[in-house]
Amino acid sequence: MEFNSIADFLDMGGYAFYVWLSFGVSFFALIALLASSLRTQKKIKQTVQARAARDERVKAASQLENTL
Repeated sequence: MEFNSIADFLDMGGYAFYVWLSFGVSFFALIALLASSLRTQKKIKQTVQARAARDERVKAASQLENTL
């Protein structure tokens, strides 16, 4: 499909509403997916760090208990 002007391109042969709506919905879905993934990644990192810190505290307490 060839367009003669920018206005023809933006009009998309009379289907502009559907075309641009689909682009908008797709863009919004990708941004939402990215935000959700980043939030989940941050939460997982925090959980892993908390577990590692807990394991270190348990190990230190166990060693302290064995020395008494």
